[in-house]
Amino acid sequence: MSNVFSTILGTVVGLVIGAGISWWIYNRQQKTADKQDKTLKHVEELGIKQEHILEKINTYEKKHDEMLNNILTLDKKIDSLLESNK
Repeated sequence: MSNVFSTILGTVVGLVIGAGISWWIYNRQQKTADKQDKTLKHVEELGIKQEHILEKINTYEKKHDEMLNNILTLDKKIDSLLESNK
């Protein structure tokens, strides 16, 4: 083999190996990016569901407070009626 042929062969082999490694790295990064996008979308959907649940809890708490106030008012009225009957 001549020096020129060895140099050309080494360069071609280096290019092939470099291209293979570059493709492998790109492929791995692309798969990782796809997984991250999927995870972020899932987290966003969970956040939306969580907001919806918190709104329902807030509505429930308001109704619960109203009911408690109504019960306390009724209790006061019953106490006043019992006091007036004594």
